[in-house]
Amino acid sequence: MSPRFFSFGTLSDGTEVTAGRLENTAGASLTVLDYGATIQSICVPDREGKLTDVVLGYETAAEYEKNGGYLGATIGRVCNRIGGASFSINGSHYDLVKNDGENHLHGGLKGFDKKMWDMTAGENCIICKRLSPDGEESYPGNLLVQVTFRLTEDNAVHIIYDAQTDADTPVNLTNHSYFNLDGSDNILQHHLQVFADRFCEGDAGCLPTGKLCSVEGTPFDFRKEKKIGADITCDDEQLKLANGYDHNYCLSGNHAARLGSDKSGIEMTVDTDRPGMQVYTANLTENLIGKVGRHLGHHCGICLETQLFPNALAFPDFPSPILKKDQKFHTETVYTFTN
Repeated sequence: MSPRFFSFGTLSDGTEVTAGRLENTAGASLTVLDYGATIQSICVPDREGKLTDVVLGYETAAEYEKNGGYLGATIGRVCNRIGGASFSINGSHYDLVKNDGENHLHGGLKGFDKKMWDMTAGENCIICKRLSPDGEESYPGNLLVQVTFRLTEDNAVHIIYDAQTDADTPVNLTNHSYFNLDGSDNILQHHLQVFADRFCEGDAGCLPTGKLCSVEGTPFDFRKEKKIGADITCDDEQLKLANGYDHNYCLSGNHAARLGSDKSGIEMTVDTDRPGMQVYTANLTENLIGKVGRHLGHHCGICLETQLFPNALAFPDFPSPILKKDQKFHTETVYTFTN
C-alpha cells in the first residue's frame, strides 16, 4: 500500500499544499495534508458497504488556513492549555502567547497545525517531519518531530509520534480530528463509552484546576455506553462552564474509548499508551462550511484527543510533559473502524 500524492491547493502566500492518500484493498482510505500534518479524510465502509467520510474538514487548503478550528491537525508543541501562558524549566522562566484568555492553547498563534511539514512515503504509511526551532512560539530547544500515519487492511488508522530535543522542553502531541460517523448535523445520538473513572475538573476557561473528580454519579460517567446527548444539557456546573464536554479523562488503561452510530453502523475504538484523553463535543463550532457544503455547527463532531494531562506543568502529581535533552519521545494512538 503506497501513498498517492496530489495537489491540494495553495495558501495565501502561494505555498502549495500537498495531500497524500493511502487506500487499502477494501477501499477504505486515509488522506493527510502536509499543512499541519492534518488528517483531511478517513473513509470507511458503513453497514451497507458504502464508504463514509468519518472526519470533518475542508475541501481546499485556503479553507484550512482561513477557518482554523484545528480540524484534523497535529497539535504541538503542547496540546491543550498551559495556565497563565508561562512555565519554568531548570530555573529558567518562559512566557508564551496568551491565545485563550489568560492561557496558552494548542502551541500558540502559529503552532504545529499551521506549519508546513515535510511529507514523504514510507512502507504502507505517510510520514510527516519538521524541525521546530529553538524559540518557536517561545519554547526552548530545537525539537525534531515525526508523525507517521498508517492505514491497515482491517481499517485501523495508526498515528505514531516521535520526537527528540537538544534542550529540555515540554512536549504533548495529539491529533485534533472531529469525528462524525454518519453525516448527521450533530453527534448527540452517537453512542460513547470512555474507559475512565476520573476526569480533570476545569475552571471557567476549561483549564484543569488540579482536582481529579470521580465520574460516579455525574454526567461524565461514560463507563457504560450511552448517547453523547443523554446528559449534555444537565444542570451541572462543569458542563455549563464548557458549554458541553471539554474535559480530560484519566484513562484506566490502553483501551480508551468506543464511539458508535446506530444510523451508519460504524463503530470506532480508540487505543493509546497516553494516560489522558480530551473529550470535546465541538461546543464552539458554528457558521462554518465543510466538505461537500456541509454546515459545521454546534456539536457537529467529537474530538477524542489522546494526551498527557493538560496544565501538567502546574501540578507535580500529573504525568510530566517535559522531554529531556536527547531523550526520545514515542507514543502511538490507534483508531479502529468496524461495521
